[in-house]
Amino acid sequence: MLTIILFAPLVGALIAGFGHRIIGDKGAQVTTTALLFLAAALSWIVFFTHDPMVVERVQVLRWVESGSLSTDWSIRLDRLTSIMLIVVTTVSSLVHLYSMGYMAHDPQFEGVSYRPRFFAYLSFFTFAMLMLVTSDNLLQMFFGWEGVGVASYLLIGFYYKKPSANAAAMKAFVVNRVGDFGFALGIFGLFMLTDSIRFDDVFAETARLAETDIHFLWQNWNAANLLAFLLFIGAMGKSAQLFLHTWLPDAMEGPTPVSALIHAATMVTAGVFLVCRMSPLIEYAPQAQMIIVGIGAITAFFAATVGLVQNDIKRVIAYSTCSQLGYMFVAAGVGAYPVAMFHLLTHAFFKAMLFLGAGSVIHGMHHEQDMRNYGGLRKKLPLTFWAMLIGTLAITGVGIPLTAIGFAGFLSKDAIIEVAYAGTNGGVAFWLLVVAALFTSFYSWRLMFLTFWGTPRGDHHTHDHAHESPAVMTIPLGVLAIGAIFSGMLGYNAFFYKHDQMNAFFGLPEHHVEASEGHGETAGEGEAGTEAPAAEGDQASAGDHAMAQGHAPQGAVFFAPDNTVIDDAHHAPTWVKLSPFIAMLIGLGTAYVFYIVNPSLPRRLAENQPQLYQFLLNKWYFDEIYDFLFVRPAKALGRILWKRGDGAAIDGAINGVAMGIVPWFTRLAGRWQSGYLFTYAFAMVLGIVVLVTIMTMTGGAN
Repeated sequence: MLTIILFAPLVGALIAGFGHRIIGDKGAQVTTTALLFLAAALSWIVFFTHDPMVVERVQVLRWVESGSLSTDWSIRLDRLTSIMLIVVTTVSSLVHLYSMGYMAHDPQFEGVSYRPRFFAYLSFFTFAMLMLVTSDNLLQMFFGWEGVGVASYLLIGFYYKKPSANAAAMKAFVVNRVGDFGFALGIFGLFMLTDSIRFDDVFAETARLAETDIHFLWQNWNAANLLAFLLFIGAMGKSAQLFLHTWLPDAMEGPTPVSALIHAATMVTAGVFLVCRMSPLIEYAPQAQMIIVGIGAITAFFAATVGLVQNDIKRVIAYSTCSQLGYMFVAAGVGAYPVAMFHLLTHAFFKAMLFLGAGSVIHGMHHEQDMRNYGGLRKKLPLTFWAMLIGTLAITGVGIPLTAIGFAGFLSKDAIIEVAYAGTNGGVAFWLLVVAALFTSFYSWRLMFLTFWGTPRGDHHTHDHAHESPAVMTIPLGVLAIGAIFSGMLGYNAFFYKHDQMNAFFGLPEHHVEASEGHGETAGEGEAGTEAPAAEGDQASAGDHAMAQGHAPQGAVFFAPDNTVIDDAHHAPTWVKLSPFIAMLIGLGTAYVFYIVNPSLPRRLAENQPQLYQFLLNKWYFDEIYDFLFVRPAKALGRILWKRGDGAAIDGAINGVAMGIVPWFTRLAGRWQSGYLFTYAFAMVLGIVVLVTIMTMTGGAN
């Protein structure tokens, strides 16, 4: 079953890519979509039936044998894998189905049979991501890691006739190579110190790595901190964290279904998955954890500020993805790996729905993407409106405070804010996430108000002919809406709130006890408030003891002995638990005043604060700074090597030899060619005289 899940998308990609001339365009679309739905159905069966206490492995083939490196291509199944299987295959299958309608009359490629290629790329993208999440060693993960990079390059630049699409694809590829270089160095370092790249072997050695120094860049570093940081650099690139985020907004140049797949289920979630998978190493790298938390919190804040002023509907949602990924990294950085995976799961549903909903709006508005040209589309696109409304309620965190009742983001995002408070003692990271929640609410409701409320703006002909999308596009929205509503409530206990359920769900040693029953209890309230930290320490020490004995810890994630962050979050003060809900209300109210009550306010505010507005509109000038620091010097160096190196030195030397020295010797030799026989006879006599003289002086010796 696992083998079918893994290879069904690859088979579909091969059939669509190489056999579409036999089965036709429609056959290629149906084949790839059907195989993805098969993989999704089997993934849900695996998710509900496999035993999380047992790590299952299915060997596909013997792969790399080189010296002490012996690597199989094996499928690893634990709870992290099963979560990612349902996320990747479910979203991808729905994106395939949606694409059958969205790409049916795509104006970018009129008269060209491009759809089989598009569906082949989508299926290959899914296969690469499945390869990544099912890997049992770092080399196999790196193979899938690079596979999603190649697939993203092909899909972002799918409209190859557009120069901007080609530039965006190249930008994504280059920026990710920076992160991948760090990831590769981390893999090399782990192999050098542990003589293995199998996860279990590496995990068994992480306690020793915490006590080992490694010489790198002319000084000594703690091995665990350095290697965890190098791996995180790879995660920064794939998951578009600050400094390596610049490729993500430009990825909007690809078709909208591609954006949904990249942002919800595949490429950008790979970095979060990597950090959670490597939790046994991260737990022994406190300095790397601080960096992860800091980068994640700043990314969440930065992307939320930029999303406030974007006008392209897809770019608003893109920066939303960047911000939400920052939330996930903060959770992973403080050691709440189940909470990070919880938000990854819920985010996949509502973010895919928001992107596909945006695609439905773009499709209905004849490929208009500027929200300033929308307005009043509720009655024109009723199904799309309700789907995007549900997605907005989910991402902004609407629910009943101090309960487990609410939309998906209300439970998963609020849980991250609570663990951020517990993990940083109410530090800067916590406050950045709260402010980011306020901004998220503002720009999300701004998108809804500009798109579906108010009076129609822009081209009247476009508004008059706006229409709802076909069923093949709206059905996926309905399915994703179910996840956006219920996934948070269904997963809340197992991912965050109930220790015993979390232990069972992630296959952890059963040494936890219930911390508290009340969602609003604070630390010190009752007997449970003092027992739970010790219990969590007991649970962690069981895994720590296994590592001390040279064995990998049990369970899909690992908690160090002093990691009590999830229990501490349960006892956070009530105001902490209410803070994201209050931030959501402030953002909603502000957006309502700005875009419903008094729509002239945004323009007036932008005119009153032009520097701030331009700063946010230009995305903190990261592209301009990188252009100044890296692009221009690289171009200048290229010109020097071209004109002085290649032109002057290389071409000059070759041309000098060919057009200067060789003709000079030719003319010199030509002077000896007199045409008289006695001249040649005289030269031969001279040669014999010289030869005899040399032999006489050397005695004929060799």
